[in-house]
Amino acid sequence: MSIQHYQSGSRLSEATIAQGLVFLAGQVPTNEDDGITAQTENVLAQIDTILAACDSDKAHICEVVIYLPNLADYNGLNQAWDAWVVPGKTPARACVQATLANPKWKVEIKLTAVQKSTQP
Repeated sequence: MSIQHYQSGSRLSEATIAQGLVFLAGQVPTNEDDGITAQTENVLAQIDTILAACDSDKAHICEVVIYLPNLADYNGLNQAWDAWVVPGKTPARACVQATLANPKWKVEIKLTAVQKSTQP
């Protein structure tokens, strides 16, 4: 079995692909000074880009884990999330409180998807 690495660096790859499954590393915002909704929109846009490069998209996401340092941001996160997900194709999801590596980050999202080319 071969494993493909997307945007591989010395510490991590932004995604790995194995047997039609796409595993994304935790994605964090690049707009660190914005609020939770804008940061979430930024992360979701990054996810769209990575999934497209890996022959997948948000309709093919299987599982998502969302990390929030402050659970008071849950509603702001969901505002961006609900506008982004594909109705009827929402993935299994967990949202947990966690300290993130950069205190300016309000959200980190990690997920697993399926490549479109593996679907009948």
